[in-house]
Amino acid sequence: MALVKGTNCGFVTVAPVDDPAGSNLIIDNYARAFKDVAPAGAAKVTEIGWWCDDASEASDYDVGIYIHDAVNNRPDVLFGSALNNAKGLASGWKVVSGLNITITPGITYWIGVQLDDTPSQTNTNYASFSDQKMDFKSGQTSLPSPWVSSDGSRVYLVAFYAVYETGGGDQTVLDYERKTRGVNRGVCRGAA
Repeated sequence: MALVKGTNCGFVTVAPVDDPAGSNLIIDNYARAFKDVAPAGAAKVTEIGWWCDDASEASDYDVGIYIHDAVNNRPDVLFGSALNNAKGLASGWKVVSGLNITITPGITYWIGVQLDDTPSQTNTNYASFSDQKMDFKSGQTSLPSPWVSSDGSRVYLVAFYAVYETGGGDQTVLDYERKTRGVNRGVCRGAA
């Protein structure tokens, strides 16, 4: 198995079940966000998950969707999230379902994950690809909003996914960029 956007990372129609078998990337004590474009027909995110490669101590994690800051090519405002989820002790896919985060096809978003510090190191998986982007912030105890700045960026696919459905969501559409910045760089939508 390998990391494949649309299969076990990025926006997907079906949640992955197998080990992505990528290289290890420390995730505890970090906020990391992976950039992807909402596919044609995508209307809402119903589940966000990430691969936990290690059996490690109990800790909480956050997941969410960020709008894209096109000027700085990084995450901007967190507009849909599920906070303080229990990681458990086992390795495997960590999943938050029952979400209703409205998205727009063709718009760039960032899938974000933050894991509180664990005494033993906890890893997710990644693979290097020159046309991909993952940003991170260290020493984080929650997903920041707005993101503001990154501690670094890598050309990685990361084992984070967001299951999407086609059809309408039930949340109000906010044109975040036009209302707050006067430019058309992205669309901010409400979240459950």
